[in-house]
Amino acid sequence: MAGTYLIGVDIGTTGAKGIIFDCNGNIVSSGYYEYTCTYPRPNWVEQDVDLIIGRSLDATAQAVSDSGINPGEIGAISFSAQRCCTIFIDDHDTLIRPMISWQDNRAVEEMEFIRQRISPEGFYRITSLPLNTTWMVSKILWLKTKEPDNWKKLAKIVQLQDYALKAWGVDDYLEDMSDTGFSGLWDPFGMEWSEELLDLLGIRKEYFPEVVASGTKAGTLSKEAADRTGLKPGIPLVVGAGDQNSAAVGAGVVQKGFLSVSLGTGGLAAAYLDEPFRDSGCLSMVTNHAIKGKWQLEGLQAGAASVYKWFRDQFASLERAYAESAGKDVYEILNDMVAKVPAGAKGLVMFPYFASATTPRWNPHARGMIAGLSFAHDKNCVARAFMEGITMEVKDMLKSMLNSGIRIDNVHILGGPTKSRLWNQMQADMYNRPVQTLKTTDAAPLGAAVCAGVGVGLFNDIVEGAGRMVRIDETFEPNPETAGLYDELYSIYCGMYDALADNKVFQAITAFQEKYSG
Repeated sequence: MAGTYLIGVDIGTTGAKGIIFDCNGNIVSSGYYEYTCTYPRPNWVEQDVDLIIGRSLDATAQAVSDSGINPGEIGAISFSAQRCCTIFIDDHDTLIRPMISWQDNRAVEEMEFIRQRISPEGFYRITSLPLNTTWMVSKILWLKTKEPDNWKKLAKIVQLQDYALKAWGVDDYLEDMSDTGFSGLWDPFGMEWSEELLDLLGIRKEYFPEVVASGTKAGTLSKEAADRTGLKPGIPLVVGAGDQNSAAVGAGVVQKGFLSVSLGTGGLAAAYLDEPFRDSGCLSMVTNHAIKGKWQLEGLQAGAASVYKWFRDQFASLERAYAESAGKDVYEILNDMVAKVPAGAKGLVMFPYFASATTPRWNPHARGMIAGLSFAHDKNCVARAFMEGITMEVKDMLKSMLNSGIRIDNVHILGGPTKSRLWNQMQADMYNRPVQTLKTTDAAPLGAAVCAGVGVGLFNDIVEGAGRMVRIDETFEPNPETAGLYDELYSIYCGMYDALADNKVFQAITAFQEKYSG
């Protein structure tokens, strides 16, 4: 008989969170530990995967300690994890090199190598991914060409959830289907590896783990992991989903017409698809939904709340110091600053391309910038421009999705920014449609908990689990006047981008950075 509680472990880009839920989606307790990325060179982003796994165990230990419940009442554990992280393992089951992050854009030459062998349209036809440096395939080829000695050692290529499952107690690496597409070598509609791409690029299928459905029981918690977390050995470990696929479940995006917008370290818009669909413009990603045999259309934002965090760290040191002395959250102070400025930030336009432009632009050379500055602007205006720029990129995604023919009736918003009612209203105005917040805003670990419940039979399937655990909190209606203002600003945003891209300004900046940044 499964226990009363479920644990969802979310292993994100900058932090790991462990949350204990009851079977109605209520949070019993949670724990959180941060970690960092390293940036060895421009366009390079790496992480210490063993440190990350340790933090995931510590976060869960904190949740267990604070819960006051009997560890024997935990029915199952499952995971959501940042997707498209490339981990190379040798035949001794040890790491060959640091994990390459999904934010990494080092493999520009390798992307061109792929482009020479298959057109972007041909690549999209197979993978339903726009050809870009984001996907694992370019980084796999980078190891092959740039680190040939490490390539000779290669035995397995895994992603973060695969690594976590094994570290927590599963006997071998397993990969959930929603993650597999980010290899850039997977056919999401045939639900199989693309022999055409594997052969074309000289990559062996044997390098990759067995692919299974989300909600599959994978193994049990090891004694070592149990000792570190305060849990009991033998608790079922269940395959979850990539963080944004898991968040879609945790946001209730399990039927047609529903879309979620998540603004975390990165941003993502995910629409439910109940039948195969390819974007005719080859701009949006199509991945396997956590529900096997269903899909989701995705718009990816490489930097979202992390861009706002960068503003906080680099330009709001006084506000941070005041917040610490006053016992306040610095984001509340930034929110008050933004509220003093009218919509449109007095004509400032900010590109949030701190880690390249993804959906729908797909430009690895794009960089962040702010335009329109005058003596009439102050720090408050810049803070608002950052918030609006991040949201404007999501508007760019939604416009692309709608143009491709997808129906969007309900928008559920999630992530840390939903703590700000101002930002929630900004999203409604920017998208010009109602948006709804959720009772449980930690949608990714909630989705993992749903998968955990499916794996041990508490729910018949993911749809039933989501129906039981996901609940709406508040609805924000768009202001027509502000929505019109944002449409006008969006036209400027698009015109700015086109001018910079067409005149190869982004490429020139990238080349200059690579030449002089070391």
